[in-house]
Formats: sequence, C-alpha cells, structure tokens
Amino acid sequence: MKLNASRGNRDGGRAGHMPEAVTTTRGSTEELRGPNRGKTNRLWPYLALAAGVVCISWSAIFVKWTDMPGPASAFYRMLISAVVLTPTWFFRRGEPRSDRRAIFIISVGGIFFALDLAFFNTGILRTSAANATLLGNYSPVVVGLLTWLVFRRRPNAYFWLGLLLALFGTVAILWSDLTTHIGFGTGDAMSVAAAVFFAVYLMVTESLRSSTGTLVFLRLAMVSSTIFLWLTCLLLGVSLRVPPGHSWMALLGLGLVTQLGGYMALTYALGHLPATVTSVSLLLQGPLTAVLAASFLAEKLTAAQVFGGLLVLAGVGLANRRAHPEEEANALVVRSDV
Repeated sequence: MKLNASRGNRDGGRAGHMPEAVTTTRGSTEELRGPNRGKTNRLWPYLALAAGVVCISWSAIFVKWTDMPGPASAFYRMLISAVVLTPTWFFRRGEPRSDRRAIFIISVGGIFFALDLAFFNTGILRTSAANATLLGNYSPVVVGLLTWLVFRRRPNAYFWLGLLLALFGTVAILWSDLTTHIGFGTGDAMSVAAAVFFAVYLMVTESLRSSTGTLVFLRLAMVSSTIFLWLTCLLLGVSLRVPPGHSWMALLGLGLVTQLGGYMALTYALGHLPATVTSVSLLLQGPLTAVLAASFLAEKLTAAQVFGGLLVLAGVGLANRRAHPEEEANALVVRSDV
C-alpha cells in the first residue's frame, strides 16, 4: 500500500512538517496546532501504527489456518470486510461524490489488489509464511522500477543500492529453501508476483486519493476485488466451501483483523506521521510474521533465511529512502495484507 499526503490510504491524509492542514479519514481538513499539540494527540498515531503492523503481520498465519486454496481465502477476506463496510453507504453525508472515471480507476485498482491477494495467499501455502511476507514487501522496489520505466523518473543512488541488497537477500532466501525443498520455487515466485500486482494497484489508484475519501475508496476497491475473486474462483474451479473446524475463525481473522483492523489503523497513523518513522516501522511486519510463524506454525528459520530477510528489509528501506523526507509526503509501500 502506498500512502502519501494527497492519498492517505492502505489513507488518511497529509503527513510531514511543511503542510498546515491534514486530510482526515473523512476527507475533511483540520488545522494543525503545531508543536504545542497535546502529548495524547501525538501518542495515538504511534499506537495506531503499532496496532496496524501487528494486525497485518497475522495475515500469513490466518491464511495457513484457513486450510483453503489461496484465491478462496482471499475472496472471503474481501467479502467479510466488504459486508462490514456496506452499512457506511447509508451514512455518506458530506462525502465527495466520485465521477465515472474515478469509479472505473478504483475498480481496476481493486482487480489488481485481488490479484495481489490471490497470488500472495497461494504463495504462502507453497513456501513459509516468513518468506512470503518478506518477498511480498518488494512493492517499494517494483514501484521505483515502474516509475523509472513508465514515467522516466530516474531513481536515486539509494534506490539502486537498496535493489541490489534486496536481490542478494532474495537469493539467500531461495538458496536456503532449495537445499530443503525439491522442486521448490513457485511459492516465492508467487509472493514476488503479488508484490508486482500490488505495486501496479498503487500506481493505478495513486492520483485519486487527493479527491476521493477514504471510505469511498475502500468500499469501491473492496467490492471490485470481491467480485473479481469470486469470478476467478469460478473460472479456475476453486471450491469456496469452508472446511469444518477453525477455518471460519481464520477467515474472520483475515477479514476483520488483517483487512479492516490493519487498514483502519494504518490509515489513521500514516496520515499523521512522517515518512521517516513509518517507512521503518512498517518493515517490521516481516520479522514479526517470522516470529509468529515460528510460534504458531512451528516454522523453523535457518541462518540463511534470517540473513536474507535482513538484507531484503534493509534493501527495501534504502530503496524507499528520500533525500529530504521532512519536506515530502508520507509515501510508502507496504503489504496490507499486506
């Protein structure tokens, strides 16, 4: 999810030290009170950021617990969150209306987000939760490459150094798995593909966040993603039957904890914190998922995986570094499944 001042999503608004107004999650504005704002007001964004990182870090764990194919669990994740948000359609007073162009772009973005979830959830089932989450965080690198190739904006030296580190880290992770899994490769490849689809989703919807409210954006994107995932499951013959037992609890965790809880918390936090804080904090989801996977899924981490994971995180952090972050919008790419 890429978040910035004009967009605030996956949202909430404007961060950094230069602007005098901040866009709230309702699309309205409120004056900043400068450095004399109360300590409580400054604490809440940090608490929300921590809560959001914890919520999205559970994503891979919930997917494993569903005992369902990746596209099916992705469908229920979006369906549950879309159903919960549906009543907000009746409380839209003051929300800006979206024109046909905006609705079309958000819908297309929702399709790419659906592809991201389908590949990510499937990748998790074919590799470790830690690997899928770490490799799924490639979105900042992909956005940088696409920006260079499509818009001819040459990345700075930090980006290329970060890309090199991330690639070395990926090789280390893959080498570790190749020594323990015969015919391995599809799970990690799908996780990287998910990062590519998510990066495209960000670029497709980027220009709309300055004129589209958070709830409007989320509702349309979720509905579009849900419909596309349903059609995908039908075309691929993927069963949507939920196995008996704990699968429903895992699906509720995906829809309510990861999607709604994680998104809403990050939406609030990323609209009030500078990029220097959030860019580092959001990368913590990879190590946190690894810890959760070791605790609840009995996944063992090898030294090569730990080393590779650290290189990937360092590389993504460098690729997302800016020369003057205090003057820039909060522009990040994270898994909101990530």
